Amino acid sequence: MSFDIPRNVILPVDAVDVRLDPGPHPFESENAGAIERNWQAETAANPALFDGTVMLLSRLAYTNRRLEGRCHAIRFATFMLWRRRQPVPAAEHAFAHAMLVSRDNALVAIRMGGHTVNAGSVYFAAGSFEPVDFIDGRADVDLNMMREVEEETGLDLRKARREPLYHALSTARGTVIFRRYFLDADADDIAAGIRAFVAADPEPEIVGPVVIRGKADLPEGLKPHMLPLIDWHFSGTQ
Repeated sequence: MSFDIPRNVILPVDAVDVRLDPGPHPFESENAGAIERNWQAETAANPALFDGTVMLLSRLAYTNRRLEGRCHAIRFATFMLWRRRQPVPAAEHAFAHAMLVSRDNALVAIRMGGHTVNAGSVYFAAGSFEPVDFIDGRADVDLNMMREVEEETGLDLRKARREPLYHALSTARGTVIFRRYFLDADADDIAAGIRAFVAADPEPEIVGPVVIRGKADLPEGLKPHMLPLIDWHFSGTQ
């Protein structure tokens, strides 16, 4: 089975071993014409889209508290077609979240900018795995988390305390690998710093920060996968 992972449950993860396969992903090879046609339509609707390189899984399994898998470098144009056609049995997406936890136990998320593919959506600062996130052919999850958080918010997580384990949530829409990072500042101060960073950025990716203070404090535009993560955190899970 290409994807052997329990769905719709938060899983403890001791290690992530996702390898980059140098070969093409079958989905990209088999759909070249459709990818081009869809990309033309996507960029006509949103000229700000950029056809960079991201990753798409061909295998992912959860065994003995480990995530093991295989991914392939694809065009962002390929990802956009895959996104429209979900579910695709032989292709899935995984992404990583650094869950930012403030000193006063709030969660600090972001709202994406109007020019992005997830315009207006709220989730923890994140992005697809890119070639730079692989060390010796293996995905470095924390490198991806720290890079994306810094690019979008200006926060440097290299010295932040983090919980020992990863966790994962896999749904029909994809698999999120997440880890809590604990910041030594209150949520309002963290948010103010992010707003200042966004104001100074000539091409910001986000509108700004979104502070979440409890299970009932849910903002508009919240991505569905965020609900169980928020509930998990505020339930006092360790």
